[in-house]
Parts: sequence; structure tokens; C-alpha cells
Amino acid sequence: MRTKSTVRKKKNAKSVNGRKRSKSYVDSIHFFDCHTSVPTSTQIDLRSHQHTLWNGDVLSLLKLLPNEQLFDLVVTSPPYNLGKEYESKVTLDAYLEWQGKIVDEICRRLKPNGSICWQVGNYVDNGHIVPLDILLHPLFAKNGLKLRNRIVWRFGHGLHSKRRFSGRYEVVMWYTNGDDYTFNLDAIRIPSKYPGKRHYKGPKVGEYSSNPLGKNPEDVWEIPDEVWEIPNVKSNHIEKTSHPCQFPVGLIERLVLSLSNAGDLVFDPFLGVGSSGVAAALHKRRFIGAELKHQYADVAKRRIKAALKGKAKYRPHSKPIYDHTNSKLSIRPVR
Repeated sequence: MRTKSTVRKKKNAKSVNGRKRSKSYVDSIHFFDCHTSVPTSTQIDLRSHQHTLWNGDVLSLLKLLPNEQLFDLVVTSPPYNLGKEYESKVTLDAYLEWQGKIVDEICRRLKPNGSICWQVGNYVDNGHIVPLDILLHPLFAKNGLKLRNRIVWRFGHGLHSKRRFSGRYEVVMWYTNGDDYTFNLDAIRIPSKYPGKRHYKGPKVGEYSSNPLGKNPEDVWEIPDEVWEIPNVKSNHIEKTSHPCQFPVGLIERLVLSLSNAGDLVFDPFLGVGSSGVAAALHKRRFIGAELKHQYADVAKRRIKAALKGKAKYRPHSKPIYDHTNSKLSIRPVR
């Protein structure tokens, strides 16, 4: 069994906002390489390490974890069954059966006030699409989870289709395990549209009517003034790694801030290159993630290590989008 402590406790280590992290938080990343040997359940102690990475099959990890409520937040983007380099394309029935087994194992380990965020797009076969959120919803519903929002994440770049409209959005299905769930709205408010608007009648006449902290970001995550649009990770993105379908940290950051608290345990069953682990580390959440491919797990380990040291390269969810009209390339050429 090969385990590595990749982050040393470091005195006076700082987070990205300049505040000192406590020694108990700057803990080691526990890395399990299941390609060399298979660990036992006694080796997986989520209390002894703040961050655990499992380089192996997620079902094997889940079956080794205690059959008790562990997760405060589960956030992930599973493979879409498109035959990408990190997956093998199978029939839709086989894909849904596989996803169902994972969802079942996760749901029985979700805390009563916990949430699951399953970010998906479309299954595409010979030019026709099947929205995966529609197919996957019954897997969560049969476990008693409640769908709170179907969040539309709109991004500006992607493949240009020739025989249908180019896809520029995906969805995040947010489920809760009950009615008493964590939701920190103030942590993710965005600027109000009319902050100077006042009540025109009633006992508050003349007072400002909007919340001074801003408004609810709603369930379509793009704002015309481009304050909160979250771009996908393409070639020139600061977070770009070797992964072809990388999750942007900013998207997960909003979910982590709103649906969990400091010290909570965040789980990502399809870790990829660790964007969810970076978001968790930036905001003092404990983390466990599973990734089958060693090359991606190794990148995830390095990125989370950098985040714990306050050196993460990422695009914050609050950063304004570049205005493309300022580019010379946006000027229509004379032909």
C-alpha cells in the first residue's frame, strides 16, 4: 500500500485571503494508490486527514467506508458516456445501472442536512441528444432525495455544431436529504439589479428595498453584466490541465460556499484533476475524492497541495468576465 503525505504542516501558512491557517487545517493529503495494492477499511480514517485522495474505482472506495452518514456535500460531474479518453462508452442502460449503484452507496452515507450536486450535460449519439439529468433524476428520487434546483450553467465557448444549435449550457441538479439543509445564501449573493430602489408605500416607505449584501444568484448562472458568469475551462484558461473536460473551480466554489460550512466533509466520486478538492481546500472544508486514472489523480494531488499552501492557480467565481468587444478580433473585417 503506497500512501504519501504530500502537504506538510507549515507554520504561518496562509490562505488566499491572507488569513493564517491553523496547524490542524494544514494537514496532509492522504493518497491511496489502488493500482499498487488494495487498502483495507481500517486504513481509511477520514478523521485523521483533512484531505483524502483515492486513486481507484469509486465503488470500491464507497464499500470500504463505514455504512453511516458521513458526507455534508457531494459535488461532482460524472462521465457522460461519450467515449472520452477517461471512459468506455457502453449502452445507456448499462451506464444508468452503473450510475445507480454509485448513487445508492452515496445516498446512504449522506448526512440528514446534506446535499448532492450532480452536474451533467447531454448524451450524444449520432447527432441526437439525450439530456442526462432527465435520465438520472429517478436514481436520486428513489432514494428519497428532494430536488431543490435544476441550475443552468451557461458558458461561452465550445464546439460549433453544423446540424443543430451549438450547446452552451449544462445543468447542476441540487438535491437535499431533507427539509433542514445547509444553505448559506449570504455567502454567494451577487450585486442587486437596482440597489438604489426604495419602498414606495407601507411602513418601510422611503427605505432601500434591496438587501445590502446583494441578491440571490437565481438558477441560471449567467448575468448580463458578466459579474457572475462562470467560463468553462478551455486552452487559455488559468486552470487548464491535461484533462479534456475539466470542471472550473469557480462553479464548485459557489456550491461549496452555499451548501456547506467550514470543517464539513465534501466528497467527489469523479475527481478528475481535483477542482472540487481545490474549492474545498480554499474554504477550509475537509475533502475526499476518487479518481480512476493515475495521471489525473496525480494532477489533483498537486493542485490541492498548492491550494492548501495558498498558491492555487484558479479563477474565482466572482471575477468579471473579459469583455470580448474590447478585442480587435471582435471587429468585423471588410471583405
